[in-house]
Amino acid sequence: MNFHRCLCLILLLWIAPAIATAEEQTVYFAVFADGQKIGHASFTRMANENQVRTTETMELTIARGDMAMTIRQNETSIETPQGKPLGFETREELGAMVKTTKGTVGPDGKVQVVTENFGQEQSQTLDWPEGALMSEAMRLLQQEKGLKKGTQYRLNAFAPSLLQALPIHVIVGDRKEVDVLGRIITLTEVTGSMTMPGGPGQIVTTSYLDDELIPQRTIIPIMGMTLELVACDKAFALSPDDIVDFLDKVILPSPAPLEGIVSARSATYVLRSKDDKPLEDWLSTDSQTVEVAKDGAILVTVNPTQAPAGVRFPYSGSDAEALKALQPNRYVQSEHKSVTALARQAVGNATDAAEAARRIETFVGEYITEKNLSVGYATAVEVAASRQGDCSEHAVLTAAMCRAVGIPARMVTGYLYVPEWGHYQHVFGGHAWTEAYIGGKWIGLDATGDSRSVGVGHLAESVGNGEPVDFFHMVTTMGRFNIAEVRLKQ
Repeated sequence: MNFHRCLCLILLLWIAPAIATAEEQTVYFAVFADGQKIGHASFTRMANENQVRTTETMELTIARGDMAMTIRQNETSIETPQGKPLGFETREELGAMVKTTKGTVGPDGKVQVVTENFGQEQSQTLDWPEGALMSEAMRLLQQEKGLKKGTQYRLNAFAPSLLQALPIHVIVGDRKEVDVLGRIITLTEVTGSMTMPGGPGQIVTTSYLDDELIPQRTIIPIMGMTLELVACDKAFALSPDDIVDFLDKVILPSPAPLEGIVSARSATYVLRSKDDKPLEDWLSTDSQTVEVAKDGAILVTVNPTQAPAGVRFPYSGSDAEALKALQPNRYVQSEHKSVTALARQAVGNATDAAEAARRIETFVGEYITEKNLSVGYATAVEVAASRQGDCSEHAVLTAAMCRAVGIPARMVTGYLYVPEWGHYQHVFGGHAWTEAYIGGKWIGLDATGDSRSVGVGHLAESVGNGEPVDFFHMVTTMGRFNIAEVRLKQ
């Protein structure tokens, strides 16, 4: 799944120190995960009388199973000296994949965006999010508010890689003695609570700022581990990294081997929090129901809904969620000629919606020939061109092809039971799949599976519209709970 990209985006939002010089200056940070150095970050601000260019970079080395990879993410915000947005540029590198985005903010508040990936160029026009701030505007706001204990304020931080703003609540706390790579420094504690799109989850960071408002150490608990950004010199920042296997972070052990899960009609999962905080509300869908036990455990019963026969397509109903799930967006480009051509090829002469959806599911599973973890998160058009990816790419192409023929479709993130995955046995791994709206019900489709169907081993956590933010809800809960028991009903 797309967790490494979420990590980069979260870290990039928190490395914007307040460099007040008019000349170019770069501040470096080392990035740690549970005490192991996994990468580095830097922040460069260049200012003149007309504009300020702020460039934030992130480079992480991680392993996903037997595959080690280096991820590079670069974001540049272009603003007036007063913090008014002018444009932005991003570049994401993951193995052979290079994705670039350039945006220009017009005086009318319209944003012209051009994205290039896998040789495919896409253009779109967006509205600038109301009240959104980029790096220079946030720096100016931070200088205005200062570091007086008890100061609180809210801001909407624009994330160029997401093309949207994320709300952050900032609270200034006490001055404390903080260890910064062996140096004990008196710094001011500042917490930031970032509300995650698509769900109730939050990511809370704790930063320790010096008197120049430059963060010397930032701590981010996430995915059951602790990420840290620590200010350092260039030599240490660029020194060799440890190799950390992030698959360990997205794996949930099963309480027991589930030998009968393929033939089971339903499964009830008993989820228990690992800490004192209650779990957030779990997702209820047509295929799973949720209840809270007296002891605080969450009981999720999965009973996959079957698609009714005889439903025609394209969809002509009035359900608001279904109508939304017919619309193209920048990741699910159901109107693009490459996607519509594949959809027509897959559906053939089918007139039944369930049959058409199953044909698309099977087609995508066979069409994506390079099934690997080397793609960050591709759009449907990019998957159509590259024919490679993991579960996220299977899901986004399936959703786009369904929409292309008039079948509402959305993406689901959650966990999938597998008896064996690499050196893991009897585990639940982070997973993504698709749901299609047929006959008034959301029906599961999984183009990655041998059986090409969603069964009781699919534990859904959130649904979304195919945007990268759909993955954030899982990132906020991952590592915070375990599956204490699984009850199968044959």
